[in-house]
Amino acid sequence: MNGLDWAVLIGYFGVMVGIGVWSHKRVDDVSDFFTAGGRMPWWLSGISHHMSGYSAVMFTGYAGIAYQYGITSYVTWSFPIAIGIAIGARLFAGRLNRLRSRLHVASPLEYLKARYNLPTQQALAWSGVLLKIVDVGAKWAAIATLLSVFTGVSINQGILITGVVTAVYCTVGGLWADALTELGQFVIQLLAGLAMLVTVLAELGGVSALWTVWGDLPDTHTQPTVGPYTLTFLLAYLFIKTFEYSGGMWNQAQRYMATGSAREAQRSARLSAVLWFVWPLVLFFPMWVAPLLVKAEKPDASDSYALLTERLLPHGLLGLVIVGFFSHTMAMCSSDANAISAVFTRDIAPAVSAKARGWTHRAGLVAARLSTLAFLGLSMAIATQVDSPAFAGIISVVIKWVAGLVGPISIPFLLGMLPVFRRSGPVAALGSWAAGLFAFWLTNYGIAGLSLQIQIVSPVAVSLVLFVLIGLVKPEATPERDAVLARINSDGDDDGSGGAAALTVPGQAAPQGQEKPV
Repeated sequence: MNGLDWAVLIGYFGVMVGIGVWSHKRVDDVSDFFTAGGRMPWWLSGISHHMSGYSAVMFTGYAGIAYQYGITSYVTWSFPIAIGIAIGARLFAGRLNRLRSRLHVASPLEYLKARYNLPTQQALAWSGVLLKIVDVGAKWAAIATLLSVFTGVSINQGILITGVVTAVYCTVGGLWADALTELGQFVIQLLAGLAMLVTVLAELGGVSALWTVWGDLPDTHTQPTVGPYTLTFLLAYLFIKTFEYSGGMWNQAQRYMATGSAREAQRSARLSAVLWFVWPLVLFFPMWVAPLLVKAEKPDASDSYALLTERLLPHGLLGLVIVGFFSHTMAMCSSDANAISAVFTRDIAPAVSAKARGWTHRAGLVAARLSTLAFLGLSMAIATQVDSPAFAGIISVVIKWVAGLVGPISIPFLLGMLPVFRRSGPVAALGSWAAGLFAFWLTNYGIAGLSLQIQIVSPVAVSLVLFVLIGLVKPEATPERDAVLARINSDGDDDGSGGAAALTVPGQAAPQGQEKPV
């Protein structure tokens, strides 16, 4: 990098902070901070949903997969995500929006107190928060690895730089700042991705390289499933990503909640699905042909894309592509921070602190910002340890830990909104959650030698089967729980006045300072 590249990078950071400061004017309470007050346009929500779904891990871990195995990186990653989001557009997007518009909640998990009970809500909240600290830590480590390749700064220094900039804008501006910066990041990444594609095509002889270059690559590069990424892995990944990207990891759920109506939430999901079908093809092509242009130095080839950009791009464009790396990671990490802050402020803190149950709107907003900072700090600390034996590298965390643990957390949350599962109550929810976590430990650490697909699919499969079976054997439907389901599932986009009453748990007073409809 030279002075021009640094100017592009510093300018990008400055714009992100500026958007956060501007968004501060739109944040008056926790409703604005966590769900944009339900005023986010569907197209902005869709772009934000897309951008918050992947990070610089694509340019490290998945770049290595593309370098070694070819098109399977698309077939077994972004393609199933696109399918999963399209499924979620029909099943979950509208219902998630009604959590806000009819039940007046600001956190995706708030409705779980009434749908199941307080212990279920707390189990899912605490385990999800801990998982996300590890997940976001892996994302910080990925972008810091790239920054170290280009600038020579240490991994820890890179984590500190990106974390601090992200903390400023997402803490000040809330979900509005996240969405608006993600829109800017999408435009930057669009320019950077196209610049990289054009440069690579020029190096390989022109546009015709799109269909002529494959004969010069290994035969396995054109196989849709290869190596450890088998058809079974693809089906397992589709199953898992349908839950994860439909709201199971909460930050995507917030995008649907932030739109004005259930119909707009569905349009938002469809836009995100289309982007996942199309845009990764542009990003992946340079990674697929990278073996013809550079020789990776790391065994997993996770440095291949960084080496490619350094070789081919002139200064200025190099800085733009580096900014594109940052845009992915900062989009995902800031959205996760906002979601975790919502769960802590609205779900965890009121359950453990009487003072939190009495927070005013202003006090709740302060708590939201402080908890955002705390989450970012903890995830940055984890990032410094992501290559330790406990985590076994960046790509292991992203694929194994997140894919393996998302099922036990998301199945009671998402399936709990569907009327067909009305018989599944607290016992089914907690039983499926606990058994899924045990299955994750058993297949990843208790039994040696299991395939990757078994490791990632076992927890979600166990959780799903038990959630359904326990509901059939021990049905726990009640009139109160049926009333919650009726409000989530009835057609129309009314504001559901009176919905807050549906969230009052018998024997538990409604939290003070949260009476304003969200």
